[in-house]
Amino acid sequence: MNGLDHMTGEGVLLGVDTGGTFTDFVLFQAGKISIHKVLSTPQAPEQAILEGIHELGLASEGLIVVHGSTVATNAALEGKGVHTLYIGNRGMKDLLTIGRQARGELYNLQPQAITPPVSAADCLETGGRLDSDGNLVESLTKNDLDELIKEVVGRRPKAVAINLLFSHLDDRFEKEIEAAMPGEIFCSRSSVVLPASGEYERGIATWLNSWVGPLVAGYIDRLCTSLAGARLSVMQSSGEAIAADQASRQAVRMLLSGPAGGLVGAGYVAAASGRRQLLTLDMGGTSTDVALIDGTPRLTREGHIGPWPVAVPMVDMHTIGAGGGSLAWLDAGGMLQVGPKSAGADPGPACYARGGKQATVTDANLILGRLRCGAFLGGRMTLDLQAAESAMSSLAMQLDLSIEAAAEGIVRVANEHMARALRVISVQRGIDPRAFTLVSFGGAGGLHVCALADALGICSALVPVNAGVLSALGMLATRPGRQLVHARLGLIGDLDNGVLDLEFSELAKGGVDDLVREGIHQDQVEADYSLDLRYIGQSYTLNIPWQCLAQAENDFHNLHASRYGHRMQVPVELVNLRVALHGPAATIELPKVPTSQPAEVLEWLSLSEVESAVPRYERSKLNEGQFLNGPALITEMASTTWLEPGWCCELDSVGNLLLTNPHSG
Repeated sequence: MNGLDHMTGEGVLLGVDTGGTFTDFVLFQAGKISIHKVLSTPQAPEQAILEGIHELGLASEGLIVVHGSTVATNAALEGKGVHTLYIGNRGMKDLLTIGRQARGELYNLQPQAITPPVSAADCLETGGRLDSDGNLVESLTKNDLDELIKEVVGRRPKAVAINLLFSHLDDRFEKEIEAAMPGEIFCSRSSVVLPASGEYERGIATWLNSWVGPLVAGYIDRLCTSLAGARLSVMQSSGEAIAADQASRQAVRMLLSGPAGGLVGAGYVAAASGRRQLLTLDMGGTSTDVALIDGTPRLTREGHIGPWPVAVPMVDMHTIGAGGGSLAWLDAGGMLQVGPKSAGADPGPACYARGGKQATVTDANLILGRLRCGAFLGGRMTLDLQAAESAMSSLAMQLDLSIEAAAEGIVRVANEHMARALRVISVQRGIDPRAFTLVSFGGAGGLHVCALADALGICSALVPVNAGVLSALGMLATRPGRQLVHARLGLIGDLDNGVLDLEFSELAKGGVDDLVREGIHQDQVEADYSLDLRYIGQSYTLNIPWQCLAQAENDFHNLHASRYGHRMQVPVELVNLRVALHGPAATIELPKVPTSQPAEVLEWLSLSEVESAVPRYERSKLNEGQFLNGPALITEMASTTWLEPGWCCELDSVGNLLLTNPHSG
C-alpha cells in the first residue's frame, strides 16, 4: 500500500515542491520542521529531488514523500508532449480543431490562427456512435477495430486519446478500443478522464492526459525507483494528494500540482493567525500565482492551461509570467517590459553568476539593497552584485537612467503586473480586496508584499512562517482525496431522491476503494455530494450542494439570481453528479516561537530609496509579539521581507509576520 501516514503526523515526512528555479523541501521529523532548497534540474526534475534528500541526510526506506510536480505543466506550456493520436467518431475527427469557436479578441477581424492541438493527420475516426440518450446510432464492428489498429500501428504514436460521443453515458465502445490497443501505447479514454457532458472539453482533457501522460509516468517511475522503500504521493490540481502509482495515469489532474500546494499551505498557516479570508500571492522564480481563499481554496472547472480549457477540478487561480527570474527588456517603442520570459534555473539571474547576462527582478532587488549578497539561502549561496550591475548597466544606458533608477523601474513594472493579476481575481469578480488579508509567499513574495497591498488599498498582510517554501509545507498539510463526476441528465421534477442517493453512493464507492488501498480507513473518509444544475436550454451549470431535490432546486434559483441578477420560470435540469472525497486532515502542528528577549538589529543598511538607515533583522531570531516599524529588512533562509516605510509588523505565536498599514485603504 502507498499509505498516507503523513496525515497522522507519524514517521519522517517530506514535502517537495519542484519549481522552475528552485526545488523546495520541508521536513517534518520528531515534531520539528526543517527546510531546504536546491536549484531545480528542469531536464530531469527527479535529480534535484534526490540531491535535496541526500543533502538532508535522509534514507528512502520508510520516508513518506508528498510532492508537487511541474512535469505535466511544463510539457503542456512548452508544447513538448509526446506524439499522440486522437480517435473520435466518424465525421467528428476535427472536433478539437473546431472547438467552441470562442474568440479571444472579440473585435479583431483578423485574429491570429491558433494551431490545432492535434494535426489533421493524427486525428482518426471510427464507429461506435451513441445519441444524446445513449441509444445506438452506429456499431463498432470488428472491421472498424481492425482498420483502426492498422492505422495506429502504422503511425507509431507514443499515446492515444479516445473520445467518442456520449461515452459518459455508455463507455463500452471506448473500452473495446482501449483493449485493442498495443500494450506499449499510453492510452486514455474520455469516459475515465472526464465522464461528463461536453464533447470538446472532454476531448481536450483526454488528449492532454495522453499528450503529457507518458512523460509524467516516466518521471514518477524513475523517482519511485530511485526512492525504493519510500511512500510517494503527488499533489493534484484540486489540492488533494493521490498515490504516485495512480497519479501516473491521471496526468491532466496534475497541471496545477505545485501551486495547489501553495494554497493549501497558505490556508493552513493563516488559520493559525485567525485569518480565513485571503488573497494569496505566490511569487517564485519563473511565475506568480494569485488566488482567493474564503475559508477554503476555491475550485473551478473552467480553468485553462495555455490556450486549452481544462474541465477537471483545479484550484481557481490566475498565473502570470512575473517572478524573480523574469527578464527585463525594451519593446519596439522603447518601453520597459518585465517578463514573461524568465532566466529560469539555468543560467538564472545574472547575480547567480551562472552565465546570465540579462537583468531580472532579482537583480533589481539586489541592486536596491533589498537582497543581501551574503544572506541568500542562509549564506549557502552568495549573490554577485557586480554581475547584477553589469547586466543592469546596458538596460540603464538604453533608458538613459542610473542603474538604481532602472532597477526601481523594473520592480515597479513587475509590481503593476502582479497588482493587475490580483484585481482579476478580486475586483473583476465583484469582490472588494480591502476585506481580505494579502498573504505573500514564494521565494520573492515578501519583497513586494507591501507595495502590492498599497496598490489594492489593503491594510493587512501576512508573510507566513517558512514563506519561501510554503508550497512544500502545503504538501504535508494536504488531505488525500478524489474529485469524482458522473453525467446524469434529467429534469429535477422527474427525479427521485432515493434514486439519486443510491447513484451518489455508487459513484463514491470507487473513490473510497482507491483511498482504502492507499491506507486510509473507510470510516475516515468524508464525502460531499453536489449537483451541476442549469435552466433547460442553458449551456453552463451551477454547482449546488446535495440535500434533497426540493432544496437543490431552491438553492439553484437563489444562486442564479445572486450570480446573474435574475431567475427564470423554466424547468431546472440536472447535468452531473459530483462527489468530493477527503481523507483525515493533517495533524502537523507548527512549532511555537520563543517569547524571550526581542531580537536585536543585525546591521544598519543604506538603501538608495530610503533616506534614513534601514535595520536588518534575522527572522529566526524574532520572538512572539516583537513589533517592528518600517522601513526594515527581515531576512531568512528561503526568502526576504521588505517592510516599507509606513508599514509595521508583529510576529505571532507560530512565526507568521502580521503586517499592517493604518494609512492604507
